[in-house]
Amino acid sequence: MADPGTTTPRERYRSQVRAEIKERAWKQIAAAGASALSLNAIAKQMGMSGPALYRYFAGRDDLITELIRDAYRSLADAFTAAARAEPGLSGPAHALRRWALEEPQRYFLVYGTPVPGYQAPDDINGIAREIMATLLDACAEPPAGPPPGSPVPAASALAEHLAAHRDWAGDHPAPAAGLRRALAVWTRLHGVLSLELAGHFTGMGFDPAVLFAAELESVRSL
Repeated sequence: MADPGTTTPRERYRSQVRAEIKERAWKQIAAAGASALSLNAIAKQMGMSGPALYRYFAGRDDLITELIRDAYRSLADAFTAAARAEPGLSGPAHALRRWALEEPQRYFLVYGTPVPGYQAPDDINGIAREIMATLLDACAEPPAGPPPGSPVPAASALAEHLAAHRDWAGDHPAPAAGLRRALAVWTRLHGVLSLELAGHFTGMGFDPAVLFAAELESVRSL
């Protein structure tokens, strides 16, 4: 954020209006999902005309991009801070769950159903790769593994496949086993979180936090 002392009153006003637009957009998304986002409805709530609001955001996709960028940046910062405070998988994993529970509308915007017709720009994909790089670093810790003396398992078909299909990992030097482990962590934990946030565990009589912790523990030996 720019230093208020280096910005003009007009720039500060523009920043405040953009922040209010985004705040109202998040409320719309929380109520009806991103596909129902309406700039005209936001303009009406703010006492503005539709064309006036378009001076702040060029269109729906421009606004969605800003919201996704903010959400990814928030998660990336939480991931990085957690990894620095607690090396290994536990820190980033529990940071992901805290962030998702505190910001469910942000979670579903970036990890839920894609917005029809929307394509994220490259800089957002870059933030997503930053998050994945932090996870790959965390997965570099030695796995718990089987008890001493147990047979060494053969390389899995998935690990072999990932060794030749690693675009999603960017230029991270993780070996195939690390890629497999990170992908397992990512899919399993997101699976639990998505079901929890969507309310599918309601009435089942168990604590989703315990399930999340168990899934995290199960991937430590991969």
